[in-house]
Amino acid sequence: MSATLILHEDPCSGNCYKIRLTAALLGLPLERRFYDIRKGETRTPEFLAHVNANGRIPVLQIGERFLPESNAACWYLADDGSCRLIPTDRFARADMLRWMFFEQYNHEPNVATLRFWLGIIGEAGLSDAQRAAIPAKRTAGDAALALMDEHLAAHAWFAGDSVSLADIALYAYTHAAGEGGFDLAVYPHVTAWLARVAALPDYVAMD
Repeated sequence: MSATLILHEDPCSGNCYKIRLTAALLGLPLERRFYDIRKGETRTPEFLAHVNANGRIPVLQIGERFLPESNAACWYLADDGSCRLIPTDRFARADMLRWMFFEQYNHEPNVATLRFWLGIIGEAGLSDAQRAAIPAKRTAGDAALALMDEHLAAHAWFAGDSVSLADIALYAYTHAAGEGGFDLAVYPHVTAWLARVAALPDYVAMD
């Protein structure tokens, strides 16, 4: 890739970390621009006008163009013809996307939300509505982790025969799930998979 790659991010965000991990595994240089979402730094007029009108991060800047949404940014980085993180088999590619959609729809809204509420904000800083939502999010998060554990009982990776973007998408918030009060010890196949991801060459940890 010839264009300069800049990640607009908050280091505490797992969605931002996905892009960093993807770039690291692919050996791609990535500049970083930091924002504190707790201080509203992604809601300033300048950010909304020049980075993302939706007021969210991560945003991958590719030269003069801006690409929001973490999984889209990961796909852009990996879709370079090398197929290192995208399966070559047609079904496996679709299965990879299936798990990436699952991550955003079933996993992230529960596992990541509780990690942010309890591990970063702290329960004392939550609203009454947020506190009331914790049990349902805990149940849904455990259901997502249980489904992952069942799949990983028979597969080393989520799609195809090697690590793919599906693994990166799911790894980011799963490996930090304990910060949201989830007990990963009850998911032995998930914990073994986490170790496989962390052992990959060029792996980088979350800040």
